[in-house]
Amino acid sequence: AFDASPREQSEMADRLKQAAKQTSYHGHAGLASAFAALADKKLRPGGVVALVLPFTAISGSSWAKFRELMAANYTDLTVVSIAANGRDMSFSSETGIAECLIIGRKRPENEKPDHRAKFVSLRRRPASFVESSELSKAIWDNASTRTLENGPYGGIPIYCGDWTAGEILDAPTANSEIGWGAARIFDASVAQSAYSLSKGHLWLPAEPAPLELPIAPLHHVGNRGLDSQMFISPAHKGPFTKAPSSPTATYPSMWNHDAMSETRMICAPDSQLLVRVGMEERSIEIWKSASRVHINREFTFGSQALSVAFTQQRSAGGVAWPNVIFGDERFDYAFSVWGNSTLGLLCYWWRSSRQQSSKARMTIRSAATLPILDFRALSDEQLATAQAIFDEFRDKELQPAYLADADPNRALLDCRVVCDLLGFDGGVYEAVRRLAAKWCAEPSVHGGKARPQGARLAI
Repeated sequence: AFDASPREQSEMADRLKQAAKQTSYHGHAGLASAFAALADKKLRPGGVVALVLPFTAISGSSWAKFRELMAANYTDLTVVSIAANGRDMSFSSETGIAECLIIGRKRPENEKPDHRAKFVSLRRRPASFVESSELSKAIWDNASTRTLENGPYGGIPIYCGDWTAGEILDAPTANSEIGWGAARIFDASVAQSAYSLSKGHLWLPAEPAPLELPIAPLHHVGNRGLDSQMFISPAHKGPFTKAPSSPTATYPSMWNHDAMSETRMICAPDSQLLVRVGMEERSIEIWKSASRVHINREFTFGSQALSVAFTQQRSAGGVAWPNVIFGDERFDYAFSVWGNSTLGLLCYWWRSSRQQSSKARMTIRSAATLPILDFRALSDEQLATAQAIFDEFRDKELQPAYLADADPNRALLDCRVVCDLLGFDGGVYEAVRRLAAKWCAEPSVHGGKARPQGARLAI
């Protein structure tokens, strides 16, 4: 297409638009989405399709229609991904982003969908055709199953010779809007704990049964803020322009990331917004979405410490830190301590897209479905405890998230959240710390970054 004339490119675009009508194609997902949609149109019932796609096909919001199509119209689904980092997390040789291999059989009309898939997470990209062939046989011949819902017992190991090449986990595909989280996992027990937590069950490794915990999607407890373009884009009638921060700013904003200064729960706004001439009334309306708490939209676990940032005064959200608005200001404190504990980090990781090494992305839309502690179910005493925990930690430094297991302040925060806020005993706290170590060992968390010498589990 790059060598085609403008007229030819225009004709090609029109042809694509016509061919992709009433399919799962989504423009924001790119041409890979069109490729997958057209493959489905050309495949007859009973036929098998195998697609190498960007990892966002599993978790990206713009791929939701594709996932819905696969879950509803295909059976015998197998989703293969690679838990490694760098170029080893892709199947293609020319890309450095994570990819997945999706294989499925198009079901005839008289066959019911099973809404499940076999998720295979390899520990590295196969090194040769021989190794690929052996892995394929091991996956195909494996009759054992362990499901995502079984609890934190791990998946079924895949062996290539005497080497453990990965794990297989059977998981549901029905919730296409949220995504399929059981992919690109090094230790399947982490995924099983994360899934249980998202469903309101605290099921920790080596624990015989889950504990009940009030969990709800963020949009049930509060509201997500506006996309940053609603503040500044003329195309969206944005009433503001962005300017450098000022200690006397009327409209402060948490706009960009600065990992070096975002190590404490309380963060200083990095920008301010100035009202455009003639947009005064519009600015008043948009400013209503400002709040004190902000969620990390692009969380690099290897360098950033916070999934939730708190500002002393109401601030606008930006590209990196959209607002979260609660009807009860006490929830601001609870959200800050929960979101930055190990359990909060685990929920964030589970809900996010993990296409790049150590970086988890979350769109404004997907943030609304983030599983969080349901603060509405907490007593007044518990909410007061959450504020006391926040006050204790407001000036404490937290290390980057990939060191959550070795960070003494994160360990202390876990203790306060698990024991003092939620009322569990020391045994549950120790199990949460074991889970922290497992989570930090995930390649999608550490991104291949070396741990500091002497870093070990802090309890």
